[in-house]
Amino acid sequence: MKLLNYTSKYLAILLVPLITIWAFIFYYAMLDEIYDSLDDGLENQKVLLLQRLPTNPEILDHKDIDLWNHEITPISKNQYERFEERYTDTLMYMLNEQDFEPVRVYETKLAYHNDYYKVKFITSMVEEDDLIQDLVTYLIVLYALLMITIVILNNLMLKKIWKPFHSLMAQLRDFRIEKNHHIQTKDTTIEEFKLLNTSVTTLINQSRARFLEQQHFIENASHELQTPLAISINKLELFIENTNLSGEDVQTMASILDNLGRLTRLNKSLLLISKIENKQFVDEEILSFKTLIADIMDDFVDFAAHKNVVLDLETLSDVTFLINKDLAIILLTNLIKNAIIHGHQNNTVTIKMNEKEISISNFGGKEPLDSDTVFARFKKISTDKKSTGLGLAIAKAIAEKYRIKLSYTFNGQHTFRLSFPK
Repeated sequence: MKLLNYTSKYLAILLVPLITIWAFIFYYAMLDEIYDSLDDGLENQKVLLLQRLPTNPEILDHKDIDLWNHEITPISKNQYERFEERYTDTLMYMLNEQDFEPVRVYETKLAYHNDYYKVKFITSMVEEDDLIQDLVTYLIVLYALLMITIVILNNLMLKKIWKPFHSLMAQLRDFRIEKNHHIQTKDTTIEEFKLLNTSVTTLINQSRARFLEQQHFIENASHELQTPLAISINKLELFIENTNLSGEDVQTMASILDNLGRLTRLNKSLLLISKIENKQFVDEEILSFKTLIADIMDDFVDFAAHKNVVLDLETLSDVTFLINKDLAIILLTNLIKNAIIHGHQNNTVTIKMNEKEISISNFGGKEPLDSDTVFARFKKISTDKKSTGLGLAIAKAIAEKYRIKLSYTFNGQHTFRLSFPK
């Protein structure tokens, strides 16, 4: 969910209780004002009656409240002295509505020429159910207008305010440190965005500097190791050719050469893993894995024949995927070579392919491998002294770089499966 919509959601939720509380307060405040206005009107009717009484004494004979909107009833002096004014609400049948309607009743007392009277005034009042219904309707309209206003503000004003932030996020989403991307921050007067731009720019510059330092260190270290190793191997080979050595000395020299050769391969493998993890393979293209596997199988025909292993490719459909070609070849080569080396003679290495995955199976040992450590570095499956124990680790690193799931299962055959993301 986008930040603006996330904010709008909580504003919408917050407005519901706020408007509800405001509605109750407004309703009772409005009722109080209505009652005050009605009571003032009823008291005004009493004042007007007292003003007209000297000239119209027949008013004292008004006993029909339906006709005059007031009712005058004689009372004793004792009742007059104990009487207290009061306001009440009741229902009265209205001819125009043909129904009982709420009215406000004001009961008071009156003394005139030593006679005492109880006077009752009435006036129509607002129906509370109609008032509540109208109030709810207007509140719903108010809530809808507020939400529309908030959405408009989000899409116009707030989007403009957050423009520097969204620009930075869009660049960070596509940022790749290995491709030497640069972040262009937008000028802003908002302090928080200024701090964010400064912090991101500083962090990127520091990360790029560390990345380049690490990249140069790995390349230089590999080169510095590779050169003396190559020189040592060449000199030992020349020494063996030009010197008469005993059989025991030759075996010793051969062992030294094997170890130096293994160290050379180990150095290359570790350098490759470091380059993969540091994302130094940036060139990518959509490749047909069916074509790649066919080419790799052609390269392994003689090696497989030497091991008395048959390579079998079963293709239901091709896998096309965006990947660096060199890494794709290394990935498939390591898995196929691993299956050939560890497969039993006179058996088949089966490669199955569909549009979602590639599986490579062989008949090796009768016991399953440890799936938790099979892809660990320097974990050797065989006792081959020439093996560096990094082949499957390299394959795992390449797979993780492209979010390809590399897994191992055992069901009579050892199977390594590549599951490609959609």
